[in-house]
Amino acid sequence: MGKKTTIYDIAKKLDITAATVSRALNNNTKISQATRELVIKTAKEMNYEQNKLAQALKSGKSYNVGVIVPRIDSNFFASVIRGIEEELYPQGYHVIICQTHDQEDLEIGNINSLLNAQVDGILMSISNASLELNENFQNLLKKNVPLIFFDRKKDIQGVSSVTIDDFKGAYDATQHLINQGCKRIAHLSNDRKLLIFKNRYLGYKQALIDNGLAFDESLVIETQSKVLEGRNTTKKLLEMQNRPDAIFSSSDFTALGAIEEIKANGLRIPEDICVAGFANEPFTKFMELSITSVDQSPLEMGRITAQVFLEEVNNGQKIKSEKQVVLTPELMIRKSSQKLH
Repeated sequence: MGKKTTIYDIAKKLDITAATVSRALNNNTKISQATRELVIKTAKEMNYEQNKLAQALKSGKSYNVGVIVPRIDSNFFASVIRGIEEELYPQGYHVIICQTHDQEDLEIGNINSLLNAQVDGILMSISNASLELNENFQNLLKKNVPLIFFDRKKDIQGVSSVTIDDFKGAYDATQHLINQGCKRIAHLSNDRKLLIFKNRYLGYKQALIDNGLAFDESLVIETQSKVLEGRNTTKKLLEMQNRPDAIFSSSDFTALGAIEEIKANGLRIPEDICVAGFANEPFTKFMELSITSVDQSPLEMGRITAQVFLEEVNNGQKIKSEKQVVLTPELMIRKSSQKLH
Protein backbone atom coordinates (compact mmCIF):
# COMPACT_ATOMS: atom_id res chain seq x y z
CA MET A 1 0.00 0.00 0.00
CA GLY A 2 1.49 3.36 -1.06
CA LYS A 3 2.26 6.19 1.36
CA LYS A 4 -0.55 8.72 1.75
CA THR A 5 0.06 12.20 0.38
CA THR A 6 0.28 14.87 3.09
CA ILE A 7 0.10 18.67 3.00
CA TYR A 8 3.91 18.63 3.49
CA ASP A 9 4.32 16.73 0.19
CA ILE A 10 2.18 19.34 -1.61
CA ALA A 11 4.11 22.17 0.08
CA LYS A 12 7.46 20.65 -0.98
CA LYS A 13 6.33 20.26 -4.60
CA LEU A 14 5.05 23.87 -4.80
CA ASP A 15 7.87 25.30 -2.63
CA ILE A 16 5.44 26.94 -0.21
CA THR A 17 4.75 26.39 3.51
CA ALA A 18 2.47 23.61 4.80
CA ALA A 19 0.43 26.31 6.56
CA THR A 20 -0.26 27.99 3.20
CA VAL A 21 -1.37 24.64 1.72
CA SER A 22 -3.69 24.02 4.68
CA ARG A 23 -5.24 27.49 4.40
CA ALA A 24 -5.69 27.12 0.62
CA LEU A 25 -7.41 23.74 1.01
CA ASN A 26 -9.74 25.22 3.63
CA ASN A 27 -10.63 28.11 1.28
CA ASN A 28 -9.05 30.79 3.50
CA THR A 29 -9.58 34.20 1.84
CA LYS A 30 -6.15 35.40 3.07
CA ILE A 31 -4.63 33.17 0.38
CA SER A 32 -4.85 34.49 -3.19
CA GLN A 33 -7.31 32.90 -5.60
CA ALA A 34 -4.44 31.83 -7.91
CA THR A 35 -2.59 30.06 -5.07
CA ARG A 36 -5.76 28.37 -3.86
CA GLU A 37 -6.49 27.05 -7.36
CA LEU A 38 -2.91 25.83 -7.79
CA VAL A 39 -2.91 24.02 -4.42
CA ILE A 40 -6.29 22.34 -5.11
CA LYS A 41 -5.13 21.28 -8.62
CA THR A 42 -1.86 19.85 -7.24
CA ALA A 43 -3.68 18.09 -4.39
CA LYS A 44 -5.94 16.34 -6.90
CA GLU A 45 -2.97 15.32 -9.07
CA MET A 46 -1.21 13.86 -6.02
CA ASN A 47 -4.41 12.05 -4.84
CA TYR A 48 -4.44 13.97 -1.56
CA GLU A 49 -7.35 13.18 0.79
CA GLN A 50 -8.23 15.59 3.58
CA ASN A 51 -8.50 14.12 7.08
CA LYS A 52 -12.25 14.26 7.71
CA LEU A 53 -11.88 13.74 11.47
CA ALA A 54 -9.37 16.56 11.77
CA GLN A 55 -11.68 18.77 9.70
CA ALA A 56 -14.58 17.86 11.99
CA LEU A 57 -12.61 18.72 15.13
CA LYS A 58 -11.57 22.04 13.63
CA SER A 59 -14.98 23.08 12.25
CA GLY A 60 -17.12 21.48 14.94
CA LYS A 61 -19.05 19.66 12.17
CA SER A 62 -18.58 16.11 10.92
CA TYR A 63 -21.37 16.30 8.29
CA ASN A 64 -22.49 12.87 9.50
CA VAL A 65 -26.01 12.32 10.83
CA GLY A 66 -27.18 9.23 12.71
CA VAL A 67 -30.56 7.65 11.93
CA ILE A 68 -31.87 5.04 14.40
CA VAL A 69 -34.88 2.86 13.54
CA PRO A 70 -36.36 -0.28 15.12
CA ARG A 71 -35.73 -2.18 11.86
CA ILE A 72 -34.93 -1.41 8.23
CA ASP A 73 -36.72 -4.40 6.67
CA SER A 74 -40.05 -2.56 6.48
CA ASN A 75 -41.02 -0.34 3.59
CA PHE A 76 -42.13 2.38 6.01
CA PHE A 77 -38.73 2.88 7.68
CA ALA A 78 -36.86 2.35 4.39
CA SER A 79 -38.97 5.13 2.81
CA VAL A 80 -38.42 7.48 5.78
CA ILE A 81 -34.64 6.92 5.48
CA ARG A 82 -34.83 7.64 1.74
CA GLY A 83 -36.64 10.92 2.45
CA ILE A 84 -33.97 11.90 5.02
CA GLU A 85 -31.16 11.09 2.59
CA GLU A 86 -32.78 13.00 -0.30
CA GLU A 87 -32.91 16.09 1.90
CA LEU A 88 -29.49 15.81 3.56
CA TYR A 89 -27.20 14.58 0.76
CA PRO A 90 -27.48 17.83 -1.29
CA GLN A 91 -26.42 19.69 1.88
CA GLY A 92 -23.20 17.66 2.08
CA TYR A 93 -24.31 15.30 4.87
CA HIS A 94 -23.80 11.55 5.08
CA VAL A 95 -26.28 9.29 6.87
CA ILE A 96 -25.25 6.51 9.27
CA ILE A 97 -28.12 4.02 9.74
CA CYS A 98 -28.55 1.92 12.89
CA GLN A 99 -31.33 -0.45 13.92
CA THR A 100 -32.35 -1.48 17.43
CA HIS A 101 -34.58 -4.54 16.85
CA ASP A 102 -36.50 -3.10 19.85
CA GLN A 103 -33.64 -4.10 22.16
CA GLU A 104 -32.43 -1.80 24.94
CA ASP A 105 -28.72 -2.74 24.77
CA LEU A 106 -28.64 -2.16 20.99
CA GLU A 107 -30.40 1.19 21.34
CA ILE A 108 -27.94 2.42 23.99
CA GLY A 109 -25.01 1.05 21.95
CA ASN A 110 -26.25 2.81 18.78
CA ILE A 111 -26.58 6.17 20.54
CA ASN A 112 -23.11 5.90 22.13
CA SER A 113 -21.48 4.78 18.85
CA LEU A 114 -23.01 7.72 16.98
CA LEU A 115 -21.87 10.16 19.66
CA ASN A 116 -18.34 8.71 19.49
CA ALA A 117 -18.46 9.18 15.71
CA GLN A 118 -19.05 12.91 16.36
CA VAL A 119 -22.36 13.00 14.46
CA ASP A 120 -23.99 16.41 14.04
CA GLY A 121 -27.40 15.07 15.05
CA ILE A 122 -29.49 11.96 15.70
CA LEU A 123 -32.83 11.36 13.97
CA MET A 124 -34.66 8.57 15.70
CA SER A 125 -37.75 6.38 15.88
CA ILE A 126 -37.66 4.94 19.39
CA SER A 127 -37.91 1.27 20.28
CA ASN A 128 -40.13 -0.28 22.94
CA ALA A 129 -37.05 -0.21 25.19
CA SER A 130 -36.84 3.61 25.00
CA LEU A 131 -39.80 3.91 27.33
CA GLU A 132 -37.44 3.49 30.30
CA LEU A 133 -34.37 5.23 28.85
CA ASN A 134 -34.92 8.80 30.03
CA GLU A 135 -31.43 9.09 31.53
CA ASN A 136 -29.82 8.05 28.26
CA PHE A 137 -31.65 10.77 26.32
CA GLN A 138 -30.83 13.39 28.97
CA ASN A 139 -27.12 12.54 28.63
CA LEU A 140 -27.44 12.92 24.85
CA LEU A 141 -29.08 16.34 25.18
CA LYS A 142 -26.39 17.53 27.63
CA LYS A 143 -23.88 17.06 24.81
CA ASN A 144 -25.90 19.56 22.72
CA VAL A 145 -26.38 17.06 19.89
CA PRO A 146 -29.70 17.80 18.11
CA LEU A 147 -32.20 14.97 18.60
CA ILE A 148 -35.28 14.71 16.36
CA PHE A 149 -37.90 11.98 16.81
CA PHE A 150 -39.99 10.65 13.91
CA ASP A 151 -42.96 8.25 13.91
CA ARG A 152 -42.33 6.77 17.40
CA LYS A 153 -41.44 9.48 19.89
CA LYS A 154 -41.00 10.35 23.55
CA ASP A 155 -42.28 13.62 24.96
CA ILE A 156 -39.05 15.32 26.04
CA GLN A 157 -38.87 19.08 26.53
CA GLY A 158 -36.85 20.80 23.83
CA VAL A 159 -36.91 17.80 21.44
CA SER A 160 -38.68 18.18 18.08
CA SER A 161 -40.73 15.43 16.45
CA VAL A 162 -42.38 14.56 13.14
CA THR A 163 -45.32 12.14 13.37
CA ILE A 164 -48.65 11.44 11.73
CA ASP A 165 -52.03 11.81 13.40
CA ASP A 166 -52.33 8.16 14.49
CA PHE A 167 -55.60 8.85 16.32
CA LYS A 168 -57.22 10.21 13.14
CA GLY A 169 -55.84 7.38 11.00
CA ALA A 170 -57.35 4.75 13.32
CA TYR A 171 -60.60 6.70 13.69
CA ASP A 172 -61.02 6.97 9.90
CA ALA A 173 -60.30 3.25 9.36
CA THR A 174 -62.80 2.23 12.05
CA GLN A 175 -65.41 4.67 10.74
CA HIS A 176 -65.01 3.16 7.27
CA LEU A 177 -65.63 -0.34 8.69
CA ILE A 178 -68.75 0.95 10.47
CA ASN A 179 -69.93 2.51 7.19
CA GLN A 180 -69.66 -0.97 5.64
CA GLY A 181 -72.22 -2.20 8.16
CA CYS A 182 -69.75 -3.75 10.63
CA LYS A 183 -70.89 -3.65 14.27
CA ARG A 184 -68.49 -5.95 16.12
CA ILE A 185 -65.02 -4.67 15.25
CA ALA A 186 -61.91 -6.24 16.80
CA HIS A 187 -58.61 -4.38 17.17
CA LEU A 188 -55.18 -6.02 16.87
CA SER A 189 -53.06 -3.57 18.84
CA ASN A 190 -49.34 -3.41 19.61
CA ASP A 191 -47.46 -2.30 22.75
CA ARG A 192 -49.71 0.56 23.91
CA LYS A 193 -46.98 2.01 26.10
CA LEU A 194 -45.73 3.38 22.78
CA LEU A 195 -47.66 6.55 21.94
CA ILE A 196 -48.39 5.60 18.30
CA PHE A 197 -50.16 2.37 19.27
CA LYS A 198 -51.94 3.99 22.20
CA ASN A 199 -53.32 6.66 19.85
CA ARG A 200 -54.43 4.07 17.28
CA TYR A 201 -56.27 2.22 20.03
CA LEU A 202 -57.90 5.45 21.25
CA GLY A 203 -58.94 6.44 17.70
CA TYR A 204 -60.56 3.02 17.19
CA LYS A 205 -62.36 3.23 20.55
CA GLN A 206 -63.63 6.78 19.95
CA ALA A 207 -65.08 5.88 16.53
CA LEU A 208 -67.11 3.07 18.15
CA ILE A 209 -68.39 5.40 20.90
CA ASP A 210 -69.27 8.19 18.43
CA ASN A 211 -71.36 5.72 16.41
CA GLY A 212 -73.19 4.34 19.43
CA LEU A 213 -71.49 0.92 19.23
CA ALA A 214 -70.51 -0.98 22.35
CA PHE A 215 -66.81 -1.00 23.18
CA ASP A 216 -65.78 -4.55 24.14
CA GLU A 217 -62.30 -4.87 25.70
CA SER A 218 -62.26 -8.61 24.88
CA LEU A 219 -62.09 -7.67 21.18
CA VAL A 220 -58.80 -5.79 21.72
CA ILE A 221 -55.72 -8.02 21.59
CA GLU A 222 -52.17 -6.74 22.06
CA THR A 223 -49.74 -8.49 19.73
CA GLN A 224 -46.49 -8.00 17.79
CA SER A 225 -46.30 -6.66 14.24
CA LYS A 226 -45.73 -10.05 12.60
CA VAL A 227 -47.76 -12.16 10.14
CA LEU A 228 -47.67 -15.25 12.40
CA GLU A 229 -48.84 -13.18 15.38
CA GLY A 230 -51.72 -11.94 13.24
CA ARG A 231 -52.74 -15.52 12.52
CA ASN A 232 -52.51 -16.60 16.16
CA THR A 233 -54.54 -13.69 17.53
CA THR A 234 -57.18 -14.00 14.80
CA LYS A 235 -57.55 -17.69 15.63
CA LYS A 236 -58.58 -16.65 19.18
CA LEU A 237 -61.08 -14.15 17.79
CA LEU A 238 -62.68 -16.71 15.47
CA GLU A 239 -63.10 -19.17 18.36
CA MET A 240 -65.34 -16.66 20.17
CA GLN A 241 -69.02 -17.59 20.44
CA ASN A 242 -69.89 -14.18 19.00
CA ARG A 243 -67.00 -13.62 16.58
CA PRO A 244 -66.18 -10.18 15.14
CA ASP A 245 -67.42 -9.06 11.72
CA ALA A 246 -64.37 -6.81 11.16
CA ILE A 247 -60.73 -6.50 12.25
CA PHE A 248 -58.80 -3.24 12.40
CA SER A 249 -55.09 -3.91 12.85
CA SER A 250 -52.46 -1.38 13.95
CA SER A 251 -50.07 -3.07 11.50
CA ASP A 252 -50.31 -4.36 7.92
CA PHE A 253 -48.31 -7.46 8.84
CA THR A 254 -50.79 -8.58 11.50
CA ALA A 255 -53.63 -7.68 9.08
CA LEU A 256 -52.06 -10.03 6.51
CA GLY A 257 -51.86 -12.78 9.15
CA ALA A 258 -55.52 -12.15 10.02
CA ILE A 259 -56.52 -12.56 6.37
CA GLU A 260 -54.60 -15.84 6.06
CA GLU A 261 -56.33 -17.24 9.17
CA ILE A 262 -59.80 -16.09 8.12
CA LYS A 263 -59.36 -17.78 4.70
CA ALA A 264 -58.00 -20.95 6.37
CA ASN A 265 -61.27 -21.14 8.31
CA GLY A 266 -63.35 -21.03 5.11
CA LEU A 267 -64.70 -17.51 5.76
CA ARG A 268 -65.01 -14.86 3.05
CA ILE A 269 -63.40 -11.41 3.04
CA PRO A 270 -65.06 -8.92 3.12
CA GLU A 271 -68.48 -10.64 3.05
CA ASP A 272 -68.04 -12.41 6.41
CA ILE A 273 -65.25 -10.35 7.96
CA CYS A 274 -63.78 -7.01 6.81
CA VAL A 275 -60.07 -6.30 7.44
CA ALA A 276 -58.11 -3.03 7.57
CA GLY A 277 -54.44 -2.43 8.42
CA PHE A 278 -52.06 0.46 9.07
CA ALA A 279 -48.89 1.68 7.24
CA ASN A 280 -49.83 1.04 3.57
CA GLU A 281 -46.95 -1.39 2.99
CA PRO A 282 -46.47 -2.10 -0.76
CA PHE A 283 -47.86 -5.65 -0.55
CA THR A 284 -51.26 -4.30 0.58
CA LYS A 285 -52.10 -3.00 -2.90
CA PHE A 286 -50.43 -5.73 -4.99
CA MET A 287 -52.22 -8.73 -3.46
CA GLU A 288 -55.17 -10.30 -5.32
CA LEU A 289 -57.23 -9.40 -2.25
CA SER A 290 -55.84 -5.89 -1.77
CA ILE A 291 -55.83 -4.66 1.84
CA THR A 292 -57.38 -1.43 3.10
CA SER A 293 -54.71 0.49 5.00
CA VAL A 294 -53.76 3.89 6.45
CA ASP A 295 -50.98 5.64 4.53
CA GLN A 296 -48.38 7.39 6.73
CA SER A 297 -46.54 9.46 4.06
CA PRO A 298 -43.11 8.05 5.05
CA LEU A 299 -41.14 9.85 2.31
CA GLU A 300 -42.59 13.20 3.37
CA MET A 301 -41.99 12.32 7.04
CA GLY A 302 -38.32 11.67 6.27
CA ARG A 303 -37.89 14.90 4.33
CA ILE A 304 -39.55 17.03 7.01
CA THR A 305 -37.50 15.33 9.77
CA ALA A 306 -34.32 16.26 7.87
CA GLN A 307 -35.58 19.83 7.36
CA VAL A 308 -36.28 20.23 11.09
CA PHE A 309 -32.72 19.00 11.80
CA LEU A 310 -31.22 21.46 9.28
CA GLU A 311 -33.16 24.32 10.87
CA GLU A 312 -31.68 23.43 14.26
CA VAL A 313 -28.05 23.10 13.13
CA ASN A 314 -28.18 26.21 10.95
CA ASN A 315 -29.61 28.32 13.78
CA GLY A 316 -26.72 30.71 14.32
CA GLN A 317 -28.09 31.95 17.64
CA LYS A 318 -27.88 28.42 19.15
CA ILE A 319 -31.45 28.77 20.43
CA LYS A 320 -33.20 25.43 20.80
CA SER A 321 -36.60 25.46 19.13
CA GLU A 322 -39.04 22.62 19.73
CA LYS A 323 -41.21 21.72 16.75
CA GLN A 324 -44.05 19.20 16.78
CA VAL A 325 -44.99 18.44 13.17
CA VAL A 326 -48.10 16.24 12.73
CA LEU A 327 -48.89 14.93 9.24
CA THR A 328 -52.40 13.99 8.09
CA PRO A 329 -52.92 10.27 7.32
CA GLU A 330 -54.87 9.01 4.30
CA LEU A 331 -57.10 5.94 4.28
CA MET A 332 -56.54 3.75 1.21
CA ILE A 333 -59.79 1.78 0.73
CA ARG A 334 -59.36 -1.59 -1.03
CA LYS A 335 -61.05 -5.00 -1.49
CA SER A 336 -60.47 -6.39 2.03
CA SER A 337 -63.08 -4.05 3.53
CA GLN A 338 -65.22 -2.75 0.68
CA LYS A 339 -68.58 -4.46 1.14
CA LEU A 340 -71.02 -1.77 0.07
CA HIS A 341 -70.75 -0.25 -3.41
